[in-house]
Amino acid sequence: MTALRVGVVGLGEVAQVVHLPILEQLPELYELSAVCDISPTLLKLVGDRYGVEQRYADFEEMVADTSLDCVLVLNSDEYHSDCVVTALDHGLHVLVEKPMCLSPREAERIIEARDRSGCQVMVGYMRRFAPAFEQAVRRLPEIGPIRYVRVHDIIGRNQLMIDPTTRVVRPDDIPRAAMEERWARGGALVREALGDVPDVLGGTYRLLCGLGSHDLSAMRELLGRPRGVAAARQWRNGGYIVAMLEYDGYLATYETGVDEQRRFDAHLEVFGETSSLRVQYDTPYIRHLPTTLVLDRTEGDGYERTVVRPDLTDPYTHELQYFHAHVRSGEPVKTGPEDYVQDMELFTEIVAAIRAGDPSL
Repeated sequence: MTALRVGVVGLGEVAQVVHLPILEQLPELYELSAVCDISPTLLKLVGDRYGVEQRYADFEEMVADTSLDCVLVLNSDEYHSDCVVTALDHGLHVLVEKPMCLSPREAERIIEARDRSGCQVMVGYMRRFAPAFEQAVRRLPEIGPIRYVRVHDIIGRNQLMIDPTTRVVRPDDIPRAAMEERWARGGALVREALGDVPDVLGGTYRLLCGLGSHDLSAMRELLGRPRGVAAARQWRNGGYIVAMLEYDGYLATYETGVDEQRRFDAHLEVFGETSSLRVQYDTPYIRHLPTTLVLDRTEGDGYERTVVRPDLTDPYTHELQYFHAHVRSGEPVKTGPEDYVQDMELFTEIVAAIRAGDPSL
């Protein structure tokens, strides 16, 4: 099995805690050949830690100067599309963390660049690669006609999980001008997606693009795309969201928010008449905490609960194994750009429903 020469752009929290350690544990699949970040501190830290000599502050220089097979795009959301398109135009395969991008125009650019290049673009929806979730997809017909669905994701800030368990370097050497440019760019992209909306709805959209994309993407793979958004609300400046999503014959409720509790409660639950299934996720920032599938069934006078834990390998590892296999085979990935576009359309529908239900917005 030939290892892919990989470059990583964005060496922040998720790279340090998740991607870089996994790449190191998969030497038969990946050779970490180059790293890129605007922080000199992170370039030195990661370069020294992983023995990477090719270090760049500019992504275009990295893909032009190095002999790579693929890149992981892990930097700020606002710059994802530029990095993805640049990589594709240099003939490189791309795994891009969610969200793939923030506006429909960016999505169109990525799809056009992918088609020109013939390379793979895969969006990092790691929850959909957890074996417990894949088993839920296969076993969904056992539930029978669906009566109700609940998609729930109420978590503490990621840093609450990370700081007691992992050393993460958060640099202070990023220029203020670069941060201001990033914020301005993000605001402009949100306006492209939504039009001229109040800031609170921009924040709501960004939460959906971030945390919400995991939940709604997994829901779509399990159940298909909803027919529409019956109603939605936000509060606490877009920090909490509830939406009612319409399917044929039933509703799905989606609820999300971030608080200060040191816990992670994310699950997707499907209820039938006499049985149900629930995929239960834990924080991905503590490696190898299991994703489980819980199956409940009533038969006659008996009630049975089965908890399935297919393995202890974290979903990010399964995701990177899948990406390698599909780069080598050329088979289309299930979490490609068109798949992400369906999520982005659903985000805008939820925001529109929130605005329709609140005259103050």
